[in-house]
Amino acid sequence: MKYGNLVIEKKEYVVLKRLMNLSGYYKDDTLRKSVQKILGELETAIIRDESEMYEDVIRFNTTVTIISENGWHKKFKLVMPTDSDIKNDKISILTPMGAAVMGYSEGDSVVWEFPSGEQKLTIEKVEQENAPINLNMVL
Repeated sequence: MKYGNLVIEKKEYVVLKRLMNLSGYYKDDTLRKSVQKILGELETAIIRDESEMYEDVIRFNTTVTIISENGWHKKFKLVMPTDSDIKNDKISILTPMGAAVMGYSEGDSVVWEFPSGEQKLTIEKVEQENAPINLNMVL
């Protein structure tokens, strides 16, 4: 991991904690494991102000290109649950894929549990969107 731990912006950290705590009651085992894993990683995350965030760290509204150890590529935008739209490659933070990459940076690899089993993913490219997200709906 490039920065040693996950790197999360302060306001996004608060939103993530709330979303993860609310979603901990899902019956889906894979999602519950993803939530538990990211909650554990948030305990040691580096929390930074907006002005101190690295450009290559995955955040809300970041477009991410990943490659799996099996060779498949996937490009998607990480979004709030209310903005999720699989057909348009907008993946919610509350999906296993969304939870797997949040706070990681370009070049990092992560091993994550998916419905099809554990997979190693490498973050190939991170593209930031300058538009702010509406965090008030969760705060």
